[in-house]
Amino acid sequence: MSTDKNSEEFYAKLKGRLEETTNWPTEYLYKFIVPTEAEKIHRIEQIFDNMGAVITTKASSKGTYTSISINLQMKNADAVIEKYKEVAVVEGVISL
Repeated sequence: MSTDKNSEEFYAKLKGRLEETTNWPTEYLYKFIVPTEAEKIHRIEQIFDNMGAVITTKASSKGTYTSISINLQMKNADAVIEKYKEVAVVEGVISL
């Protein structure tokens, strides 16, 4: 499937950039935009549950979308990418 190949290429490039520019472990800031639906927001929050994450949500001006910022300590680039992959299964999510 071409989408998987493109995703794997994206994650490989991201891993390279993270390893070149970051001293691990480090604080990492995830940013996502998701349609404003309680279940979708809750699913993303659950992915980061019990990790000591600071999660901030903000609805768009029309309330159609919600931005979710998640700040937490990550041990390496692989751990960062693993969380992106977990969040990617939430329908309609956009990773920034």
